[in-house]
Amino acid sequence: MDNQLKRGLLDVCVLAAIRNRDSYGYQMIKDMKPYLELSESTLYTILKRLESAEMLTVRSVPIDGRLRKYYHITERGVARLEEFLEDWNEILAIYRFITRQIFPAAASGKAVAKSSSVAE
Repeated sequence: MDNQLKRGLLDVCVLAAIRNRDSYGYQMIKDMKPYLELSESTLYTILKRLESAEMLTVRSVPIDGRLRKYYHITERGVARLEEFLEDWNEILAIYRFITRQIFPAAASGKAVAKSSSVAE
């Protein structure tokens, strides 16, 4: 997957993970695990980027003698989620166009023979 596309999708995933409630890093990784694998180092890089972009805020809470950072989505972060949902329809239209160009028989309802290579 294109790195820029993946980066944008992961940013939105993190914002979505804190959309309804504040959360901390380990919990976000657990919440996203059924859908994607995300390392701690990748998550914390994303969190710092989103904080710099003012899409989330951070507060520290003492838990068992340690400070745990909780992340809270801001209005700018919510706006980014809304933009993503609007953009997603365009992304789906582009995907449908590409798949119809690659597999024209599928678009017409005909059976498509499986092959190991798209370009023959």
